[in-house]
Amino acid sequence: MSREQALQRGAVLMVLGALIFFVYAVVFFFRALSASGFELGVETLNGVTPQQLNGLNPAIMGYIMHLHVAIAAFIAATAVAVAGLAWYGVRNGLWWALITAVISPVLGLVVALPLHYMGHFNYDWVSHLGPIYVGTIIFVVGVVVALIGLSQAAPTPAQARP
Repeated sequence: MSREQALQRGAVLMVLGALIFFVYAVVFFFRALSASGFELGVETLNGVTPQQLNGLNPAIMGYIMHLHVAIAAFIAATAVAVAGLAWYGVRNGLWWALITAVISPVLGLVVALPLHYMGHFNYDWVSHLGPIYVGTIIFVVGVVVALIGLSQAAPTPAQARP
């Protein structure tokens, strides 16, 4: 596979992974506004429904909705930035774009994912984390393919001429 092919394919896979993050953020956003549950895959918090919690103190559910909308916005913003970096930077062979595109979602995942395994609440991991894992796997494959292209020497201007 040529350098250009690897960069193109890697960037496409990175954008696809970012698109999955973006769709997850949109679903997360509308779920927060609908008040039909806490998050994807989190219907209750140790048996307490959103309606019960709202009956106890409506400000709690308002605050949770506020946080979920903000989280959805930051997931979507990160996805857009990463997709742009991949499409316009990685595809053109820019190392700084690849590094920045990797650091952004990795930072978010390194901070957020460990909390899911501390047993503070029950959730359906397939619907709650499954899309993020699928997007991450596709994104990482794209990064590896792009790295293969970036590790190849760029053609000199003389080699690029027909």
